[in-house]
Amino acid sequence: MSDNNSPATESGWERRVLEKLALDGLVEQRRRRRWGIFFKLLGFTYVGLMLALLIDWGGEAERLGDGKRHTAVIELDGVIQAKGDISAEHVLGALQAAFEDKGTAGVILLINSPGGSPVQAGMINDEIRRLRVKHPTVPLYAVVEDVCASGGYYVAAAADKIFVDKASIVGSIGVLMDGFGFTGAMEKLGVERRLLTAGENKGFLDPFSPQNKEHREHAQEMLNEIHQQFIDVVRQGRGKRLKETPEMFSGLMWTGSKSVELGLADAYGTLESVARDVVKAEEIRDYTVKPNFAEKFAQKFGADMAQGAVNALARFSLR
Repeated sequence: MSDNNSPATESGWERRVLEKLALDGLVEQRRRRRWGIFFKLLGFTYVGLMLALLIDWGGEAERLGDGKRHTAVIELDGVIQAKGDISAEHVLGALQAAFEDKGTAGVILLINSPGGSPVQAGMINDEIRRLRVKHPTVPLYAVVEDVCASGGYYVAAAADKIFVDKASIVGSIGVLMDGFGFTGAMEKLGVERRLLTAGENKGFLDPFSPQNKEHREHAQEMLNEIHQQFIDVVRQGRGKRLKETPEMFSGLMWTGSKSVELGLADAYGTLESVARDVVKAEEIRDYTVKPNFAEKFAQKFGADMAQGAVNALARFSLR
């Protein structure tokens, strides 16, 4: 009979275990190598896509500058604000490019905006007026889609003519400043506001303090001044076409059909119909400046970094 516990048997068993461990280790090493290669390729692909987004290939710019007669369109879709898609920086660049292109027969602002910053809208309005004087043979029209209100109408008022749909919403010629007051809730919760300022009016309209009569009156004066600037812009832009009523500058809005009756708009029209029948250049070229993915990522990253700095310095704010 053979001895199962013989040295030869024990040696063979140990060898098999060592061989299996070595084989498993080799398999695991190959698996890790494959995953390493995969993630490296994924990383290179990501970097390549980011570079492609950042590079201006120039094809669109070359096409826009070919001198062929066309209608230039610039979209104002959304809220007008400094850090948004519809900022004065973006719109002014688009306007300048459109007017300076030798093939531009006319410029159309395609507006679908509820308004926004009066400063940004005012800068766009001023630039439109400047460019119209500089390029007197190139007309500029505003075409309203769903809504052209407040700051959106502030911009449209600079156009030669405003075209609407009969169901568009137009107007809201007014200014607002909104906020909240938390003093009642703080009193119920037993929270005490401790505000220190250097300058008697530095806590202007602080939502956690009782409303100050003088502060309220000063804020109303500022709103009235900006409102009058808005009214002056509309009167200058629309001229004798405007049929003023007591409610016209009250902040109310009207349908497109009513806006034509009031002289806030001129006629019905779409982007295509105005390009075809008014500008008489059916080819439409888009000059809208739209931030690409890389720009939006940079803005978001920069905003997050800035917010961290603001939080760190919050106790010494100069707002």
